[in-house]
Amino acid sequence: MSDNNSLSRRDFLRTAGAIGAGSLLAGTGALAQTSQTKPTAAEGPTGPVPTRAYGKTGANVSILALGGSFDIPRNLLVLKQAHKWGITYWDTAHGYQDGNSELGIGMYLEANPSHRKDIFIVTKAAARDAAGLTREFQTSLERMKTDYVDMFSIHGIASPDEFAKWGTEWKAWAEKAKADKKIRFFGFSTHSNVAENLEVAAKAGYIDGIMATYNFRIMNTDNMKSAVDACAKAGIGLTAMKSQAGKSRRTATQPQKADELEVAMLERFIQRGFNDRQARLKAIWDNPQVATICVQMPNLTILQSNYQAALDKTALSSADKALLREYAQATCSSYCAGCGRICQTATGGLPVSEVMRFLMYHNDYGMTDHARNLFAELPVSIRRQLLRANFSLAERQCPQGMAIAEMMQEAAEILA
Repeated sequence: MSDNNSLSRRDFLRTAGAIGAGSLLAGTGALAQTSQTKPTAAEGPTGPVPTRAYGKTGANVSILALGGSFDIPRNLLVLKQAHKWGITYWDTAHGYQDGNSELGIGMYLEANPSHRKDIFIVTKAAARDAAGLTREFQTSLERMKTDYVDMFSIHGIASPDEFAKWGTEWKAWAEKAKADKKIRFFGFSTHSNVAENLEVAAKAGYIDGIMATYNFRIMNTDNMKSAVDACAKAGIGLTAMKSQAGKSRRTATQPQKADELEVAMLERFIQRGFNDRQARLKAIWDNPQVATICVQMPNLTILQSNYQAALDKTALSSADKALLREYAQATCSSYCAGCGRICQTATGGLPVSEVMRFLMYHNDYGMTDHARNLFAELPVSIRRQLLRANFSLAERQCPQGMAIAEMMQEAAEILA
């Protein structure tokens, strides 16, 4: 199969899948659409999405969660429809959209105060010390016009070292906030060194919930399965994020077989009645230890497709899962699995995996401004080192076989 034929057929199948099952995270075009129109008629089953127990907290949450990193004030219809469909786990953060995400939720709750009791609100703070957490949290409450949040999280834990440094302070802060009835549950989100962070959290004794990168590319590794098991035994509620695992991009180390596998995957899933994006969600829902999947859904098209996937009872077969695993292996050199300790140690401390994530926001989500803002927060000295550093050791040690030097150069050029 030639590259051109493979790509042409793949594009056709993606379109066919979108038409047949509803478009889902189909690219930056979808992300740019406004949502001030009524959704199209739903295909397939209807009703509220199913719920699952959120660890051993006693709370039940919708298995599909609304990721709130978008311009909510101009897309309030998305929130209204999400509530109607039972998608009532809403995730936001103090820093999302420079605060507009939380302000949008506040606008919605002010207009629909009776809905507050239905919604499981999660927000996150970038601060680490108690004073900073209190400051950001109070602002979040004021923006969202609520007296409490259901889940409050430390945003973006990078390594177990943070627990050693801040854990005692976090535990005391959480206990007071719970006693004051300002939060119901406490936890964190993590993109880097995920399995290690989950293992530490399972032993901490004060973590109620975690939002972690979890998808078909990394969920079957031994260390991830062990870490998820540990959290489940500890009663921690787990929320999966980055569920689509990025777009596959052709690299020098990625064989042509990857293109052929993608076409085969698209064909198979369309025949099964859903598209490949929905299949990736189904792969996660197949694990009952994961309570919900948080997906950014800034318009009604994406919301509806994910909603239909959540209601569809067709489970992935063993052959479906095997194809996803084979595709993950064939395209691993284009996906950063977030094992940041390896490349950070090999480069003398450079935040390689974090920069990879910023690139993902640009390349996969079309969130260029967000990616550039995050990149700009890095110290100037770090940004300069990304252009001069020797990444050969990091590339040799990278389990994914990524072209790290090339991607760091790309980040410096695009995100600077």
